Amino acid sequence: MRRLVSILSLAGLATLTFCCGTPAAEQSPAKIRVLLITGDDVGVHPWKETTAAVGDILKAAGKFDVTVTEDLGVLDSADGLKPYGVIFLNRFNNKKLTLSDQAQQNLLDFVKGGKGFFIQHLASASFPKWDEFGKLCGRYWVMGKSGHGPRSIVAAKVADKEHPITRGIEDFNTDDELYAKLAGQGPIHVLVQADSDWSKKTEPLVFCLKYGKGRVVHNAFGHDGKALATPAVRKIIARGVEWAATGQVSGE
Repeated sequence: MRRLVSILSLAGLATLTFCCGTPAAEQSPAKIRVLLITGDDVGVHPWKETTAAVGDILKAAGKFDVTVTEDLGVLDSADGLKPYGVIFLNRFNNKKLTLSDQAQQNLLDFVKGGKGFFIQHLASASFPKWDEFGKLCGRYWVMGKSGHGPRSIVAAKVADKEHPITRGIEDFNTDDELYAKLAGQGPIHVLVQADSDWSKKTEPLVFCLKYGKGRVVHNAFGHDGKALATPAVRKIIARGVEWAATGQVSGE
């Protein structure tokens, strides 16, 4: 059985309702519908904590209507995906779970058709035998090859201060893992990077790419709730989800 849960219900908050008689000019802009796919990643990360943190970030932005599911089967229905503007993958699967051929095609078609995909932290290691998933992610974690040094304060550098996602954000420090040696050769647009003592290279940590008519944002930050508490990271996530869905960022 699929487990689709409103993020408002998950947090125990009341859902807002609007009077049908409210003049159109006074109504708030329609919120971007986000499908947040999350769940157990075999004990590697506190996924419930990061799911709650992402929900808090998107709720605080006031621009999103978030649905949470732990069931990858949601991708089996192309019609079921149509209401959403962006899929947010916060779940690492690797060998534990697989996607049906139809689900794989639905995800690719969703993005190719002009919608968004936001992938976070170790979720890029999912589906290691599915080559096109790696291309969709731009860069992806490979078990036994990718890695990071001890968790520490990462000195993140904003590589593009003019992109809508990072405009106005200065270089920042965050307590997290500095992912390194991600695989992939396709073109990506690096937004945030950092120098890794582990790889001895400058590593891309937030980047974006076009996929068909759609947009992908890859955020390698986000090991746990503490990592997602950094103000710059929170802003990047909220802006990144909006940009992935619409190709632009409105206001802050």
